[in-house]
Amino acid sequence: MTVKVIGAGFGRTGTLSLKLALEELDCGPCFHMFELAAQRSHLNQWESALKDETADWDRVFQGYQSTVDFPACVYYAELIEKYPEAKVILTTRESENWHQSAINTILTIRPSLRQLIKVLACYPFSTEARKTYRFAIHNRALIENKVFGGKISDKAHVIKVYEAHQQAVKNTVPRDRLLVYDVRDGWDPLCKFLGVSVPSTPFPSTNDRGDFKKVTRDLFFSF
Repeated sequence: MTVKVIGAGFGRTGTLSLKLALEELDCGPCFHMFELAAQRSHLNQWESALKDETADWDRVFQGYQSTVDFPACVYYAELIEKYPEAKVILTTRESENWHQSAINTILTIRPSLRQLIKVLACYPFSTEARKTYRFAIHNRALIENKVFGGKISDKAHVIKVYEAHQQAVKNTVPRDRLLVYDVRDGWDPLCKFLGVSVPSTPFPSTNDRGDFKKVTRDLFFSF
């Protein structure tokens, strides 16, 4: 099994809906941030990638046929070289709408350093507590610092980074491998791009802000 589809879009562009759609189209399992959050396996590989070291992508994606969302979307350029036969999907959303969603979820709903330290202090012998701490620190370093340069409160800057990433993907990925995709367009463009039949079921729609808050609360504060 190898990676057939690479999602290059940032979180909050319909990536969870795309994950569910790809899995319905037999392009799954699909790796999403929620997989890393739930399993917290291969953190060493993601930490190595963040340090500009070589990650063992085959190990990271073992058992997966596709990937979407953070953290993998940050490494789309490396992944398209590693998996030259994989198709690339750039999920997109109008910049202002994306920012409004992101600032109310992925950019702000996370434990503070004080809360993370408290988890470690309360559960000093818990392997899960240590993994949760590492996972949260990695995400903070990747999304807040590497991607957005530590300026997540600067709206103009965040939108500029988002738009620059979108353009970079379009400039980097060969056109015959790339689908620029709004999940509101449903099955037709996705299925045409992948060369598969359109399912009879409705296109997946999930992960609103309430869902995200619940997942985050369960993830970090369920000890």
